[in-house]
Amino acid sequence: MDWRNDDGSAVVEFTLVTVLLTLLTVSVLQLGLALHVRNTVTDAAAEGARFAALADNGLADGVERTRELITTAVGSDFAGDITASYGTYLGHASTEIRVVTTLPVIGLLGLDKGLEVDAHAAVETLDDAE
Repeated sequence: MDWRNDDGSAVVEFTLVTVLLTLLTVSVLQLGLALHVRNTVTDAAAEGARFAALADNGLADGVERTRELITTAVGSDFAGDITASYGTYLGHASTEIRVVTTLPVIGLLGLDKGLEVDAHAAVETLDDAE
């Protein structure tokens, strides 16, 4: 057996490099998908909090708006656990929308309740400012 003969090594090298590059590409795509879901849920929660904070709307309106935006953008599986409450944020009356959803790890499958997002908005009042 001649160990200096490298016949067939190009095929093995090509296979190893292709596997590594494919794994890297799929990992980057998955990270992009996870960030897209996180950003979409964050934006929907913020919009829902702003919607609930309007003078003629309530907490249920904010929850429904958040659910609608998430369902439209990434699907109803990500719009399950949405809660709303009144509170204070930095000393001002505010609404808070909290979304607890799946963090995608493999495609859209992932860690259940792995992503939690909070959004706040100042409550609008109809008081006259003098």
